[in-house]
Amino acid sequence: MSNQIFISQRVGSFKKKIRVASDKSISIRTILFASQAVGMSKISNLLESEDVLNTLKTVKKLGINFKKKKNIYIIEGFGLNNFKITKNTKIDAGNSGTLARLILGMLVKTKHKVKLIGDKSLSKRDFSRVLKPLRLLGVNVKSKKNLLPIEISGTEFLRPISYDENIGSAQVKSCIILAALNTPGITQINAKNSRNHTELMLKYLKYPIKIKKSNNYDKISIKGLHQFKSFNYKVPGDISSAAFFIVLTLLSEKSEMVIRNVNVNESRVGIITILNKMGAAIKLRNSVIYNGEKIADIHVKTNKNLKAINCPSKLNSAAIDEFLIIFLACAKAKGISRFKDLGEMNKKESKRLDLGVQFLKLIGIKVEKFGNNINIYGNPNLSLKGNFEIKNFLKDHRIFFLSCIAALTLGGNWIIHDKDSINTSFPDFLKILKKLGAQIY
Repeated sequence: MSNQIFISQRVGSFKKKIRVASDKSISIRTILFASQAVGMSKISNLLESEDVLNTLKTVKKLGINFKKKKNIYIIEGFGLNNFKITKNTKIDAGNSGTLARLILGMLVKTKHKVKLIGDKSLSKRDFSRVLKPLRLLGVNVKSKKNLLPIEISGTEFLRPISYDENIGSAQVKSCIILAALNTPGITQINAKNSRNHTELMLKYLKYPIKIKKSNNYDKISIKGLHQFKSFNYKVPGDISSAAFFIVLTLLSEKSEMVIRNVNVNESRVGIITILNKMGAAIKLRNSVIYNGEKIADIHVKTNKNLKAINCPSKLNSAAIDEFLIIFLACAKAKGISRFKDLGEMNKKESKRLDLGVQFLKLIGIKVEKFGNNINIYGNPNLSLKGNFEIKNFLKDHRIFFLSCIAALTLGGNWIIHDKDSINTSFPDFLKILKKLGAQIY
């Protein structure tokens, strides 16, 4: 079967209500927490993407059983540090940086050595950011050049630490938090703002975690060695998946969309804040708080009068996975959009900042790049003709999604490779586009 698609026609106008893929970050975390809880946890609406399925395979390899009944995954946990690990255990995190970094935090007391590997893309990503705090906790970790594969050997002599997390990485913060659960005493993290699903889930589980907010940092204290009970959880929709349909609607002709039941946690809605500053007028309706997370329906309409933005860098962490599609909106905005301190984009599945710049130039947009800062010269009249081929992007799912939205809103004849990359986070992406009338072959 071909692993490429063809698009040669813009999508027509539409007025639809849709649901996007379930939240990947929360799906992975619910599995990991269920594996450490005491009893049977039930998770519904779990995202069945490659990253999440690899998480299920990982906990099973560590002695945690699960089964699926209809739309509910039932996971049996035995409490903290109760994995049943055999000698020479190897864990394959596939493409998931979240799984790889979080599972290291959960293996800090393992009695047997565990080897962590990943795919070609993940194997190029820097793990020093989690290896450093793990070593401070007393964990034995071995790695060449801070890359995968990593060997981890736990210890019974863990010590609590105070750690400054200055990157704004939820994966680093969560790795330390998960390690702290198995550590006697109180571990403290002074963490630059980033998505806070791990903290919210622990609060929901009534775990002794304290969070004090100040400026752009959270001071987090975790008291180790407290068991928590099993739980029930329904995973909401993913804002990162919704982002592509938000911009599709903004840039399409006379279109309107409601995206139902999306997680709009404040640490994740940078894209809505940024697009609204550009004049998008995106609205959140039917908001509720569910287990600490804010859930809402997203309402968006076509807007041909987007204006450029001088984006405050304080919004970066809340939009880090959405900047590629934000750049496309900037390409059609009036004026010069300016972004600063986007180096973290190049630490993702691919060098997304560099590839985003290449993509904008490919579609005829002037871009200036100064280190980790970029200026995008928008063209409200941007309309494409000719042929475009997108390949060699390390099978990054978000670049595939970006290419599809560009083809469907700007015109031109497109060949887009690595269709299978969508299985990482959003297997139904193309199916939903076709329901909106997109002609994809």
